Amino acid sequence: MKLTSRFRRLLQRPGSIDLGPYEKLTAAVSEAEESLKDLTDEELTEVVTEMRTTGGLDEGDQIEFLALAREAGLRAIGERAFDGQIVGALALLQGRIVEMATGEGKTLAGAFAAAGYAIGGRRVQVMAVNDYLAQRDSEWMGPIYELLGVTVSHIGQASTPEERRTAYQADVCYAPVSELGFDVLRDRLVDDVADRVTVKPDVALVDEADSVLIDEARVPLILAGATRTEELDDDVVALVRTLRAGIDYEIDGDGRTVALTDKGTDKVEAALGDINLYEDENLDRLTQINVALHAEVLLRRDVDYLVRDGKVSLINNNRGRIAKLQRWPDGLQAAVEAKEAVPVSDSGEVLDSITVQALVSSYPTLCGMTGTAVVVGEQLQEFYNVEVAVVPPNKPNIRVDEPDRLYLTVAQKNKALVEHIGEVHETGRPILIGTHSVEESEQLSDQLEAAEIPHVVLNAKNDAEEAAIIAEAGVPGTVTVSTQMAGRGTDIRLGGRDESHDKDRAVELGGLYVIGTGLHASRRLDDQLRGRAGRQGDPGGSLFFASLADELVTRYSVTSGLRPSPDADGRLTDRKAIGMLEHAQRVADGANAELHRTTWSYHRLTGQQRSILLDTREKVLTEDLAAEELAERAKERYDELVEELDEDTVKAAARKIALHHLDRKWTDHLAYLADLREGIHLRSLAGGIVHMKPIDEFNKSAIASFDTLIADAWTEAAETFKEAEITADGLDEEASGVPRPTATWTYLVNDNPFGTEADRILGRLRNAIKPESEGQSEEIPAETFDEDDLPEELRDLDDEDLADDLPEELREAHEDTEDKKPDTKD
Repeated sequence: MKLTSRFRRLLQRPGSIDLGPYEKLTAAVSEAEESLKDLTDEELTEVVTEMRTTGGLDEGDQIEFLALAREAGLRAIGERAFDGQIVGALALLQGRIVEMATGEGKTLAGAFAAAGYAIGGRRVQVMAVNDYLAQRDSEWMGPIYELLGVTVSHIGQASTPEERRTAYQADVCYAPVSELGFDVLRDRLVDDVADRVTVKPDVALVDEADSVLIDEARVPLILAGATRTEELDDDVVALVRTLRAGIDYEIDGDGRTVALTDKGTDKVEAALGDINLYEDENLDRLTQINVALHAEVLLRRDVDYLVRDGKVSLINNNRGRIAKLQRWPDGLQAAVEAKEAVPVSDSGEVLDSITVQALVSSYPTLCGMTGTAVVVGEQLQEFYNVEVAVVPPNKPNIRVDEPDRLYLTVAQKNKALVEHIGEVHETGRPILIGTHSVEESEQLSDQLEAAEIPHVVLNAKNDAEEAAIIAEAGVPGTVTVSTQMAGRGTDIRLGGRDESHDKDRAVELGGLYVIGTGLHASRRLDDQLRGRAGRQGDPGGSLFFASLADELVTRYSVTSGLRPSPDADGRLTDRKAIGMLEHAQRVADGANAELHRTTWSYHRLTGQQRSILLDTREKVLTEDLAAEELAERAKERYDELVEELDEDTVKAAARKIALHHLDRKWTDHLAYLADLREGIHLRSLAGGIVHMKPIDEFNKSAIASFDTLIADAWTEAAETFKEAEITADGLDEEASGVPRPTATWTYLVNDNPFGTEADRILGRLRNAIKPESEGQSEEIPAETFDEDDLPEELRDLDDEDLADDLPEELREAHEDTEDKKPDTKD
């Protein structure tokens, strides 16, 4: 086992650690377990209670505790933890991200670790991906926690402030990561300590860690207030609809950005009254045109969003369901609503925000569990400084993963896909089909209906319904069509949830058969879908279909130099074509990692500035800093009020005034940073020079803006204090011009929807190596790049290195293109 573990690390598992020490401790846990069987439940609880400490459990205590926890699991819910689950719990207790295959019992391992941290004097928050899983896991594991003398709770979107306050006081609290973030944001704006609901962050145990820490890490959680409605001008919407692709606007190769051409700019400027779009006074118009164009051209109904009940709802690309409370930045949200002719929803000014990565990074101890972590092991180390522990399955994985089937066109792929589903369905084998979008799942459903194949479709439904349906996907004869990872966190057992529906027949037929309708941008997401089959040593199989016209290939690879030779059905089997598919995934992975880095670089400085402001705000809230500052800056007024009223009333008024101005300054600063970031982007779209390094320019301006923020807040607070309406009843906030927001609400945004500098550079790099095609109407000038502008992984590559990373069939095309490049030395 030890040799295998080291081989895994050396050859296949970057970022993973040696499990040898954990396996030794697990053997000791098994030995200690024998002496606990004669304990009564009360005695077991008492033994655990006596172990409680404030300094964490040492190695010996961990062995004893896990032996007690294993016995508690058997008594409370009838499950004795496998050795692999004990190894996982040990790794979690040492701050690792644990990779365990689907069905291997991550939930139980996580509960043991959470209880172990609690017994060691730590407070744990288990971050789930949604309300359903937070409630399910806390209630499911509840009897174990109770037997171990550990309190447990859960939080959901419907939880009241008092329920949240109580829940956070428990030893272990299960909650969706978004709700944890929203509570942090609300607590940052209270003007009375008693209104807080959260506790100081301590241990974060993240479920579905790769999804939360990588896929959703850059998602900003927003607290907004001061309701207003933003509508897009009707003339802008109508004008954008008249623009023509390839003539008035161009879409970059990655499909992330769209920009006006010179002809398009002239047309828009003429239609708006011969204005110059790029003059400062027309910046609002330019912004409206850009967001309307983005909404019209790049955002697709039933792929990026749904329209239901007169509202636009975003679709979470990672889970294929409606993203509750999520919206695009206000201008783009309004543009999509105008596109679909639905009422424009309320928006407002951002009072505060925090990214998921910043939220998670605020915890002194981070650990987590998922089925696919090693693929992003290097990113986990880079962004969170955590390592991966890969726990082998309790029983060998006997799932058969067939080679991907590649076709020339989408139509040929879909025809073969439906035929294959029909063939497998005739045998009675249960089938789970993973699609990329709501639109794709509905199209496939129509095709299956036409082929008279009975099936059930899961897309954008609520989590509880998904779990109930997906749990039955292992029943023989069942065909389940699902968007990516719908019902995630739910085991698919052969024979259904209770394994009573012909489980033996399902096994004989080969187990659950997973079919992917296309490869994802990361092999990790493909593996997540594959992992739904073959749980706990069950038989299973998987097969992915793809085509050269799939978005993955058209966006991230180069097909113009390929001379495919499909068979009569359009299938491609040559090594060169398959190599192009693999290359596209590698490029997509690199692009997404660079997007993560770029987005985090913009948010990092903002987070540092917020920490500085929060230090001052905390002193205002919990000490007499406001009274001291205002007594010095407005001494006459302060002394007059103290003489007229009692000093506590004056201090309370000073506190509210100071908090208002600190919060107001921060809100204005966030609005400035949003405009600043968008302005840098627009200058790039308008033909600005890439070498100006937008992030450096952003940081310079952001630092200059924040430099006097706190001092200015105190100055304005003193001016307000001099004129404020303060009586024995306290401060009249409305009359004094310092009202609190009448209402606040929370939502998430898709950060940087227009793409990043890295996206545009990657697109230019790909265009630079594309050979000329017959359809190309004009010569594309050669691009030159400053090395520092390139994504990090490409900086040290010369042309030969870049060519070496291409599929073989493209190297020759790349060499031909190099020969054709004009001499730009002069």
